[in-house]
Amino acid sequence: MIPAVMVQGTGSNVGKSTLVAGLARAFARRGLAVRPFKPQNMSNNAAATPDGGEIGRAQALQARAAGVPACVHMNPLLLKPESETGAQVILQGRRVGTMRAREFGTRKGEFLPAILDSFARLAGEADLVLVEGAGSPAEINLRAGDVANMGFAEAADLPVILAGDIDRGGVIASLVGTHAVLEPAERRRIRAFLVNKFRGDPALFADGEAAIVARTGWPSLGIVPWFPEAGRLPAEDALDLARPPSGLGTGRRLKIVVPVLARIANFDDLDPLGQEPDVELVLVRAGEPLPGDADLAILPGSKSTIGDLALLRAQGWDVDLLAHHRRGGRVLGLCGGYQMLGRTIADPDGIEGPAGTVPGLGLLEVETVLTADKVTLPAVGRHLASGEALAGYEIHLGRTEGPDRARPFLTLADGRPDGATSPDGRVAGTYMHGLFAGDAFRRAYLAGFGAASTLAYEAGIEAVLDRLADHLEASLDLDAILTIARSRPAPRRAGAARA
Repeated sequence: MIPAVMVQGTGSNVGKSTLVAGLARAFARRGLAVRPFKPQNMSNNAAATPDGGEIGRAQALQARAAGVPACVHMNPLLLKPESETGAQVILQGRRVGTMRAREFGTRKGEFLPAILDSFARLAGEADLVLVEGAGSPAEINLRAGDVANMGFAEAADLPVILAGDIDRGGVIASLVGTHAVLEPAERRRIRAFLVNKFRGDPALFADGEAAIVARTGWPSLGIVPWFPEAGRLPAEDALDLARPPSGLGTGRRLKIVVPVLARIANFDDLDPLGQEPDVELVLVRAGEPLPGDADLAILPGSKSTIGDLALLRAQGWDVDLLAHHRRGGRVLGLCGGYQMLGRTIADPDGIEGPAGTVPGLGLLEVETVLTADKVTLPAVGRHLASGEALAGYEIHLGRTEGPDRARPFLTLADGRPDGATSPDGRVAGTYMHGLFAGDAFRRAYLAGFGAASTLAYEAGIEAVLDRLADHLEASLDLDAILTIARSRPAPRRAGAARA
């Protein structure tokens, strides 16, 4: 059997994704062929894979940490929320429809065979598979048909490590409480625990660590001190938008404002800008006006373009944007934000809700028709205004056409134009995500505003991943983790994953 271990958490946002990324880099540096895996994920921050599908952003980062290309089997089930009660369902990289929460709750077990198939494919090419859970196994009300935590661990017969977050408080209660609500067989599946995000001297928590061991019988793998550089890694969860952008500048040269949409998607597009010293990146929340002194307004991607356009109007941000434009400010729309900038958005098949057509912001002479065909692919091209090469990816529904498409934002490598630009050049839109990660393009784009770029973004991500691996090597017993992974027994029932 291929060694494998599942990292579960006492709740959402306890640091599971970052832990798996750091462990992937650490074990890959030991010469192991490591593969990350998350059976079920819920996020609108997705990544396009070289094999033409999409997965959660965290698994793409974990693949990078492991030194391998991302593939759809690393996150076979991805839920992309479109409303408070429904989500688009992506299975092995492909959109299979939209489900309301109640329907998914009754049918989620149907996805287990495909999830196990993806796990087996990864295990067949790995020395070690690092599996990430979702949410918490303590959510026993969701246990029936579970494919995200203990349900998957049981089906694949995996040992589990449980992570608790001390920064949010109550870590003893969260770990001991999880032990209390799990079934006896599930408790035995957990082989060890760790405490994450400790600020200060970890020795001060020795009594707390001992109390957890005494009440659960689980050994401790260690206490992970707070790692502030985690904020420089691409985020997946919208909860991470609450943190200030890492390396936030003082706005000496350029102020960029971004309205935070309810269904904001692929918001890691903004990360490189937030780390530029000459840039002040302002994320504007509901109830706040867009600042009137901005140089550039960016409309980000959205999982529900029409719904988020309605929110934008309800907040009065449409008025703010038009005033910004009248004052000479510039506007850039990314993907769904690009669609909002046009004259109309039509949804004839009711993909996002009731069928119909809504007016856009009218800052670009283009019109968008939403279609069921989804474009998901890596992309490279050249920015026409600066001549700089850029690379990223496309994940979108819909076709956009109109007179301003005669002035595309970029040309793709195969010669196709992408995006549109207004006649005065102050409004532009593109379907390409990830374009600001490229240092040369970002430098040229910011220079157009008189701002200097001093950031080596991609090299910085690699350096942070290395330091994260060093951080975990120093605070956790990695040999014990590998021993736990190697203790994985053979699957006990038909249909379980096999390497």
